[in-house]
Amino acid sequence: MTNSSAAIPASRVVAARRHERLRTVEIDEPITVETPIALVFGGRSFAVMLATPADLEDFARGFAVTEGVVERVDEIGAIELRPEGRGIEVRVEVPESRALTLDARRRSLAGRSGCGVCGVDRFSEALRPVASVETATRVPPAALRRAVGDFARHQVLNAEVGAVHAAAFCGLDGDVVVVREDVGRHNALDKTIGRVLAAGLDPAAGFVLMSSRCSYEIVHKTAAAGIGLVAAVSAPTSLAADLAEKVRVGLVGFAREGRFTVYASPFRIADAEEAAETAPAADRTAEGGEQTIARRRFAGESDAAMDVADGTIERSDDLVSSKDLL
Repeated sequence: MTNSSAAIPASRVVAARRHERLRTVEIDEPITVETPIALVFGGRSFAVMLATPADLEDFARGFAVTEGVVERVDEIGAIELRPEGRGIEVRVEVPESRALTLDARRRSLAGRSGCGVCGVDRFSEALRPVASVETATRVPPAALRRAVGDFARHQVLNAEVGAVHAAAFCGLDGDVVVVREDVGRHNALDKTIGRVLAAGLDPAAGFVLMSSRCSYEIVHKTAAAGIGLVAAVSAPTSLAADLAEKVRVGLVGFAREGRFTVYASPFRIADAEEAAETAPAADRTAEGGEQTIARRRFAGESDAAMDVADGTIERSDDLVSSKDLL
C-alpha cells in the first residue's frame, strides 16, 4: 500500500515586490516548496533530505536502490507518508535483513537540497563502490539531440517557479519517457529512477538527461540503477568523470544546441554508421552548424568558453534555466 503524495503542493504563492527600471510592482509570485523529508526504512531513520514534496514514493524507491538500502525495487513493500510538524516522514517497508545493515550507515546530518552525500562522515561511505554497468547500451547522437530539444517542455514545475532541477529517462530513440523535478538534482534523479524501476522499464533501453551539472553522486546513482549513459546540460566534475570511466557509464556534458561533449566511456555513443541507420532525417544537425562548432573547437575554444561567448549559460549558477535548452 502507498499513500499518495499527490495532495502535497510542490509550489506556493508568496507576496513579492518586483523592482523594474521605472517602477515597483506588488505581485503574487510562485515559489517551489522545500521541506525536510525523513526517510525511514524498516522502522529505522536513515536520512533526512531537503526536497520538493512531490513524487515522494518514487523518491523513496529510487533512493533505496541507488543508496544500496535494497538491491531490487521489488524488495520494497508499503510506503507511507506522514506529515510531521514542518516536514514529512516517508516510512518504507523493507526486509528485516536489509534494515539491520543500515545501523552502521545511518547518516548523522541532514542532506541539503544541493548535496547528495551530506551527513556522511567517512570517506568510505561518501565514495562507496558501485558495480559496473555491463549492458550493451549505445545512444545514437540524434536521439540525444532530440531528447535535449524536447526536455524543456516536460519541466512543468520549473516553468512555474524557475528554481528546480529535472532528471529524465529517455528512450534510445530520443523520446522523453519519465521526468521528475526537485530542488535537488540528486533528488530529481532518485525520483526518476524510482519511477523507471517501479514501472518495470528496462534501464538498458535508455539514458539519463539532467538539467544541471553532473557530479559524482549523479554518476553513482545512474550506475546503481543499471543505466549506461548520463547526459547533462552543464559540465561534469573530476570525480564524476573518473567514476564514469571506471564503471562504464557514458558521461556527456554541455548537451545542448545540437552539440555535446563526451567525457568518459565514449563507446556508449553509437558511431556514425550505426547512428545513421536509425536517425530520422529531421533529427540530423545541419552540416554548416557542425562545421562551425568543429572549427571553434579545433581552434582550442573549450565548451565552457563557447557557452559564455554565446551567452547560453550564466557561470555563476549550476542550474540552467529551460530557455538554455531550446
